[in-house]
Amino acid sequence: MTSIHSVQYLRGLAACAVVCFHVSEQFGGPFDVGAAGVDVFFVISGFIMWVTTAGRPADPWRFMRRRITRIVPLYWIVTLLTAAGILLKPQFFYGHFFSVQNFVGSLFFLPVLQENALHPIVIQGWTLCYEMMFYLVFTLALFLGERLRFGFLTGALIAIVALHFVLPAGYARAFTDPVVLEFAAGVVVGRLWFQGARLPLGAALAMAVAGFLLLAASPLFAVDMPRALRWGLPATLIVAGAVFAERARPFKPSALPSFLGDASYSIYLWHVVIGVLTTGVVLRIGLPAALQPATILVGTLAFSAMLYLVIEKPLIALLHPQRGKGIVKASGVTAARAAE
Repeated sequence: MTSIHSVQYLRGLAACAVVCFHVSEQFGGPFDVGAAGVDVFFVISGFIMWVTTAGRPADPWRFMRRRITRIVPLYWIVTLLTAAGILLKPQFFYGHFFSVQNFVGSLFFLPVLQENALHPIVIQGWTLCYEMMFYLVFTLALFLGERLRFGFLTGALIAIVALHFVLPAGYARAFTDPVVLEFAAGVVVGRLWFQGARLPLGAALAMAVAGFLLLAASPLFAVDMPRALRWGLPATLIVAGAVFAERARPFKPSALPSFLGDASYSIYLWHVVIGVLTTGVVLRIGLPAALQPATILVGTLAFSAMLYLVIEKPLIALLHPQRGKGIVKASGVTAARAAE
């Protein structure tokens, strides 16, 4: 039985990077590349969805039901509380947009469009709109035999992106953004991994390092470079390098990075509203300006992770009791717990 601990590590790192990005943005800092944590999430999603469904009997309805019960309840809770915060203290939620249409649309992953981009109540929830679209396409692929599934899935995702360049502005064009290719990249990596492909440890590590270096150098690239190239390609190299390096040299996981991986969905969903509350506390106690960014960052990460223990983990136990201690088993593979 093989465990993919590196995926958990990357999920925790990606969530922390997004939090760092938003805190940096709040104070006019330079850490825009932290937003690339989203792209790492997308590649991981494609990888995990393939690894946990390949080589086992397909059950499309069960797959989609589990995806919905895994993603939606916590998202709705955060959306409700964020909407309440916007209504009560709109001055604290800069960049958020509340309307009845946007509230209802956000709950069903069809938020309003602003500048041709998805803009839900929970602003970082735009990524979940793409996740749910990917899950829908993946569900359709599961109706096919396994021999046809890979070709259909990758072909459908490529076709969706191709439509982006011919569709007029609107929901259809927004949902066909080239960022969708990052899911396809994860599926390709997952298929290679599941088929037993191997890389020497040095080559795998070099691939991951190259991905991180490309992310670090991304501010030097043209500003109009598509996100799927600027951040999606490095994210793919990082995920592929990590999982193949782990295959070449397995390791025993450490508690903290594994916990951050477990808590990454909660950290990602909660961090904006928790960041607003943390900022309010920091300002109220009169903390010196030099200490504010680090304090807000640490406080946001700590309280968001705590909400994993208080809210998300009990939800998982209630809705997915068979998941045991947070791992899923599929065809001899023990995949990271966020897989299903």
